[in-house]
Amino acid sequence: MPLQALALNCTLKSSPAETSTGVLLSQLCEALEANDVTTTTVRVADHDLKPGVTSDEGAGDEWPAIRRQILAAQILVIGTPIWLGHPSSICQRVLERLDAFIGEEDDQGRIVSTDRVAILATVGNEDGAHHVAAEVYQALVDVGFTIPANGQVYWVGEAMGSVDYKDLDKPPEKVAQTIEDVARHGAHLARVLAASPYPPA
Repeated sequence: MPLQALALNCTLKSSPAETSTGVLLSQLCEALEANDVTTTTVRVADHDLKPGVTSDEGAGDEWPAIRRQILAAQILVIGTPIWLGHPSSICQRVLERLDAFIGEEDDQGRIVSTDRVAILATVGNEDGAHHVAAEVYQALVDVGFTIPANGQVYWVGEAMGSVDYKDLDKPPEKVAQTIEDVARHGAHLARVLAASPYPPA
C-alpha cells in the first residue's frame, strides 16, 4: 500500500517567510519521499486553529480539515522550533487539538489514530531538543500514535548565537544521517502497522 505522510510545520511565522523549521522539515520529507512515501506539508500558522480540545470548535475553525488530512495519512510529521526550552505555542495548540482523538474510536473500537506513526523534526538556537521530544512524544503516544526508534531529528545551534539552521549550506553530517534514519524507520514502522495492525478493542 502506498504510504502518505502529513507534515505539520509549527513555526510561529506565516508564509512566505523562510524558516529553519521549514528547511529541516523539507529535508525530512525529501528523505521520506526517497522511501516511497508521498508527503504533504501544512504550515499551521497559515490556518485558524481555534483553542480547545475537540475536533471541531465551531465557526471559522480550520482544524477539521487538517484533522482529516492527519487521519488520511499513515505518518504524521511534526516540525517545531524550540522556544524557551519548549515546543512552539503552535505545536502545543496542535497537540491540544489532537487530544480529542482519545475520545474518538475507529470501526474496531480503538483510538481513531491507531496504526499511525509519528516522527519529529526540531530546530533551535538553544538547548531543549530532548525536552521537546519528551513533551511531544508523550502527547502523541497518549492520542494513539506509535513512535519509531530514532524518531526525532534535531539541530541546535550555539546558545544565543546568530546562525540559524536555514543559514547552513548543507546539513551537518550527523543531522543528515539522522534525517535518513528517521525517514527509513518511520516508513518501515508504518508498513509494519499496515500489514499487522494493532488488535481490535
